[in-house]
Amino acid sequence: MSHDLLDNRFYYEPILKGHPTENTDISIHLLGKEFQTPIWVSSMTGGTELAKSINSNLAKACGEYGMGMGLGSCRSLLESDERMQDFDMRGLMNDQPLYANLGIAQIGELFGSGKEYLILELVKKLQADGLIIHINPLQEWLQPEGDIYHESPLDLIKRVIDLDGNLKIIVKEVGQGMGPQSLKALYKLPIQAVDFAAGGGTNFAKLELHRATEEQKGRYTGLAQVGHSAFEMVGIVNNLIKLHGDKFLCDETIISGGVQDYLDGYHLTQKLNGAAVYGQASGFLKHAMGDYETLQQHIESQIKGLQMAHQFLSVR
Repeated sequence: MSHDLLDNRFYYEPILKGHPTENTDISIHLLGKEFQTPIWVSSMTGGTELAKSINSNLAKACGEYGMGMGLGSCRSLLESDERMQDFDMRGLMNDQPLYANLGIAQIGELFGSGKEYLILELVKKLQADGLIIHINPLQEWLQPEGDIYHESPLDLIKRVIDLDGNLKIIVKEVGQGMGPQSLKALYKLPIQAVDFAAGGGTNFAKLELHRATEEQKGRYTGLAQVGHSAFEMVGIVNNLIKLHGDKFLCDETIISGGVQDYLDGYHLTQKLNGAAVYGQASGFLKHAMGDYETLQQHIESQIKGLQMAHQFLSVR
């Protein structure tokens, strides 16, 4: 075998343990609850005709296999409950972590109009464990109809924290990840977790350029290429923990963005010096669009792969 075909992220230790069984433990305590499988179903759909079917399959799987789930943007529910059936997933999930989701632009609008109480009402009516706040300044800037940020996302996040000190909050970027100063500021806040949403997955800023004029493409293509990989962000966070960990109020992480399979997820979560699960979006989406059995097969293969990794692989 050629050396360049070997996966050099791991040490392979074949003599220390036996093969995994159905009872091999890969669980982790995160977000105040127990994950039997350390996988997060990253926020996806809420605005398509298939939304109810897709979200129902994913929520049912989370309940069956002990995973957590972030809903897609719940913006439409701020105005009416017409699409409530697309998001009302608590009954399928047992007590597994379920988080509502709003963009920072919508949160800014709610504060600006004196309707910030709708944030807490949204979480309550979905019986969610908390709220994901997603930020995406590049995507919004590149959208013809994008929302303009009139104050920093950090200040708005702090205002949401002040709304209710018991509200569990996850903060994520959408497709580009975050650099060290943003990460340091977030981990210092009393939030539940940071979701990397790193570069390497779906680049929504780049997608927006497909609708742009040729002149705009020439002007802004470079912006859509900036960002940070999940591996880079793990290194950044480990360094921040070393330098500032005593000041951090948040110590949990969801590693998503470019995580292709269970080996990527295992490597990154084991590499991070803190409690973490790995998140996937498109990897689940394509298996959740059909029958439930297809999704089950996909998840069970990941679980078996993770169990093998825990038994025989250590991270270099």
